[in-house]
This record gives sequence, C-alpha cells and structure tokens, in this order.
Amino acid sequence: MSPHNIPTLESLGKVHFIGIGGVGMSAVARIMVARGVPVSGSDAKDLPVMADLAAAGARIAVGYAAANLADAQTVVAGSAIREDNPELAAARRAGLPVLHRSQALAATMGGDTVVTVAGTHGKSTTTSMITVLLQAAGLDPSFAVGANIPALGVNAAHGTSGIFVAEADESDGSFLNYRPRIAVVTNVEPDHLDYYGTAEAVYESFDRFTALLPADGLLVACADDAGALALAERTRARGNTRAVLYGTSEAADIKLDDGGPGNVAVSTGGARYSLSLQVPGRHNALNAAAAFAVALELGVEPAAAADGLASFSGASRRFELKGAARGVRVFDDYAHHPTEVRAALTAARSVAAGNKVHVLFQPHLFSRTREFAPQFAEALNLADTALVLDIYPAREDPIPGVTSQLIADHLTHGGRLVSAEEAVNVLAGAAGDGDIVLTVGAGDVTAYGPRIVEALRA
Repeated sequence: MSPHNIPTLESLGKVHFIGIGGVGMSAVARIMVARGVPVSGSDAKDLPVMADLAAAGARIAVGYAAANLADAQTVVAGSAIREDNPELAAARRAGLPVLHRSQALAATMGGDTVVTVAGTHGKSTTTSMITVLLQAAGLDPSFAVGANIPALGVNAAHGTSGIFVAEADESDGSFLNYRPRIAVVTNVEPDHLDYYGTAEAVYESFDRFTALLPADGLLVACADDAGALALAERTRARGNTRAVLYGTSEAADIKLDDGGPGNVAVSTGGARYSLSLQVPGRHNALNAAAAFAVALELGVEPAAAADGLASFSGASRRFELKGAARGVRVFDDYAHHPTEVRAALTAARSVAAGNKVHVLFQPHLFSRTREFAPQFAEALNLADTALVLDIYPAREDPIPGVTSQLIADHLTHGGRLVSAEEAVNVLAGAAGDGDIVLTVGAGDVTAYGPRIVEALRA
C-alpha cells in the first residue's frame, strides 16, 4: 500500500494485530479500541500490556496460530514478525490487507490535527514533552510514543481535543506514512545505514518528510543541529511551508538560554519565559524548546506552555534512575548512537557534580558498531570508567571481524571489554560516594542497573 492512500479508520473493519504486545503495536491497538474499532491480537508471550488491552475490549491470544485471525478483515504486522508466522501466512493466503504499524497509526489519526516528531535522537522524549505540556495546558491530545512514559502512565491514549501527537520513526522510512500539519525534526544524522545505505539517502528521506506538510503546515527544527538547520533552509527555499527554528544559535526564532539545571529559559517575540525542567542535560533543554514551539503554534499561551513543561518527569530508559546504594546513583539510558551516548554522559557529568561517572555500554547491531566504533569510544571516554559488553545483535547476523573490541581499542584510561559476569562486580567496586553509574544501550543492558544496585548493597 503506498503512503498516499492511507485507508480510513472506517474501512479497516475488524483489525488483528500480530505482535500486539510490542510497545509500538500496543499503542496503535489501544487507540483503535478507544475509537470504536473491533480489535484482536496475539503475541508469543503474555505481556502485561495485553491484559490492559483485553480489559479495554480487545480479543487477545497468547501464542501464534492461524485460528487467531478468526474473522479479521485487516491485519497489522509488527516489524519483527517473519513471513513464516502462521497468522501472517494465513492472512496472505486469504488476501487480507496487511498494514505496517505506521500505516495503521496513520489511519487511526483520521481528521485530527497531527503533530509528528522525527529525528535521529530525542523523538520519544520530545513527543512526551509535547503531550505532557498540552495536557497541562488543558488540551486533551491523543498520543502514541515509542517508549513508556511515567508522567503519562501509558505510551498511548485517545484524547478528545482533535490533536494527535506521534513519534515518527525514520529507521525504516515509515515516517513517510503520516500526514502531519506540524512536523518537528530534532536532528538529522546518518544512522540506520543498514536500511538507507548512504548518508545522502537519509537526508533525502527527511526532505520527503517535510514535503508532506500542507501549505498551512509548520516545520519546527533545531537550529543547533547542522542537519536539521540545513533541512529547514531547504524547506523554506521550496517556499510552500513555514519553518520555526529553536535552539541556542543566532539562527533560532525561539531562543534557548541554557544556564544549566534550574536556569533554563526560552525567549520569543521579545519576552523571556523560564522553564523548570526535571530532566537534566542540554539535549533535554532543546527538546523542551521544541515542545514550547509546538504549543505556541497550537494556540497555547507562552507562559502556560513554559509552566506545562514542569510536570514532565522523563521517559522510561531515558536517563532513568534505577536505584541508589552507598551514595551511588545508578541510571539507565537507551542511547545507541554516538551522539546519544555523548548526550547521556554529558548529562551524567552535570548530575555527578564533580564526582566520578562510570559507564557500562552494550553496542546495538553489528552494522552500527562497524560504522561508528571510534565515535562510540570518543563519547565513552567522557566517563571515568568505561566498560563495554559484547554486541547485542537484535535483528542482525554477525559480520566477520566486527566485535566490541573495535570500540575497546579506542578507549582511554583503563576502558575495556568485559564479560557479563565481570561487569556488575567491577562497577560496584569502582563506584564511590557521590558517583554516578550509567548503563547504556538499546539491548538487554537495561537489566544490569538493578543488579549493580544489589551488588552495591552487598
């Protein structure tokens, strides 16, 4: 199905989700149920979100079997679902339309005013900030985010205001399936080269993304990021869409004044508004400025927009506190690109306030490790202790000669490759009162935080 003929919600009939327990899939299913669509779904494991969906009225099965399709008229398949999955194979044989999650979400948006957030990093946090801000300002947006948001309680909900805020994923080109009126681009950097092949193809896809904006649409882009700034300039040159720039640079229309924790403000139209942010790091101050820009476009008063950001407490796995023991705080972060790792460690430095920062990093994907090994090491060298685990393969087969040693080779002051068994004990032994320990990566490294807290207690 081409992105130009996204189906209407009414035309889908009964919708069956294969892989409904995934964070992105459950988000779409949750909103469809709330909008009156008959929903069924299955997953290999019984995940907590599936009980929520069943309670909301979805028919849920655990384990995959062709019979689970029942009388479904449209199928949505998660990106991890293989062609030999019995439900997908049965749907293909029956000639049922099979949608990508992004197409199903686009159909769900219907006639709402759509705000999509794209960018190589910061999407989940910025989408969440916009949602929390709009809720605080008395608007009730629908939203779909790619992470669980403690401040919201869920990662998706149906709202009554006719505004729909969604994270738009560029990793597989699916962000081109949406029809936004406001598009936020936090940054544009080469990533996901396993899908795109070249940096040029990444930039071109973002041009296609901004080309989706209507004549009365708005691009909100970060002036501090070279890729986003160039995208905004190209968009303005096309002449059919407005662009608002935010950031600390001279080019910004919404100027960020980041004086560090407790001293962040934005200026627009000659007036200055303080932001009280609960989340550390300059990257989060920039994300907040993007949310502020979107709120102004949607008619929220600037002072109310600034106040609304105070209730944002962070997204899960984005510098998330996992516990503390012996005066050591342990955080976890999903960072899996060198720019994100640098941002997480810079935030850790500011939170550590002069004490030491110890990091456990798990590279995600062989292709990304091959592409960025020296840049990962350069970012990790901001820590006092940098330990690296074996690569988390996710969807990839090994690439000969590509291991975590490619990163370890560039680490300074004692950084090294460690086994899973060593990692916890080494970090618990290295950290002292006031220090920060950070587990970093998109794989199962998130499970190590609680184990490090236990080891510190022991």
